[in-house]
Amino acid sequence: MSTTTSIKEELNEKGGFQIWWRLLRPHTLTASIIPVFVGTMFALTGHHINILLFLAMLLASILIQTATNMFNEYYDFVRGLDNEKSVGIGGTIVRDGISPKKVLGLALSFFGIAMLLGVYICIESSWWIAAIGLICMLFGYLYTGGPLPIAYTPFGELSSGFFMGTVIIGISYFIQTETLTTSVIWLSIPIAIFIGGIMMSNNIRDLDGDKENGRRTVAILLGRKNAVRFLAAMFSSAYFLTAFYIFAGVLPIWSILAFLSIIKAADVIKKFRGKTKPLEMMPAMAATGKTNTLYGLLLGVSLLVSNFF
Repeated sequence: MSTTTSIKEELNEKGGFQIWWRLLRPHTLTASIIPVFVGTMFALTGHHINILLFLAMLLASILIQTATNMFNEYYDFVRGLDNEKSVGIGGTIVRDGISPKKVLGLALSFFGIAMLLGVYICIESSWWIAAIGLICMLFGYLYTGGPLPIAYTPFGELSSGFFMGTVIIGISYFIQTETLTTSVIWLSIPIAIFIGGIMMSNNIRDLDGDKENGRRTVAILLGRKNAVRFLAAMFSSAYFLTAFYIFAGVLPIWSILAFLSIIKAADVIKKFRGKTKPLEMMPAMAATGKTNTLYGLLLGVSLLVSNFF
């Protein structure tokens, strides 16, 4: 049995449509869906919302992130960082034999569709959104593209958290209300932390391989044990801020619901402890995305419910 076959079987990778589905890295899409949902629900607390704008923003956000994932797949292959044994990638190029140029072309196509959606969003709101959207797309490309990819530095978590969390929540709120408040910025920080946590968990899993390839992520600088502790501290700070916002009136009392996600956050840390192999840490990586999903959904629902009580 070949190594490629063994890895594909261990990861339960199948052919056909699932090749392209894996390329999107669906377990990470919570980072593009939740910010749009939360930003829109916060807008709903004092305004009516435009459903078409919400859907356009949601699709554009998903397209930008999936394109970023494809750039990651392409450039890590081009730089020789990914091989048939790599865990945590779509494996579309190294295990399924899809042409790298096809992956790059698909990423650029997704960017193009996102730009068309952006035109509609701008027409319905403000053309300033175009400039911000282009900056987001640029950083999405630079995350793994360009001469010094952000993902190879200690700023990956900060960059992803800021652009996917704070910026996307801010845009989602602004296009519905035509204004931006400090409350929205404060509200975005816990979501930004959880999104940064997704990147952190990814880097904890890939620590050994990233170190061999010259990356300087936060996980590498801290070491695996301290990186897991740092991830736990990130989760704790997000929940502390949530409690503070409820106390300060930035969030409604219903946002206590978001604390139900603590169970999943604790599960992430438990699944990471004592693990050293990438395959062993895949459940922890998946649980991190689920933590963001559960927290964001509960927070958004609490904002929705607050409109009726």
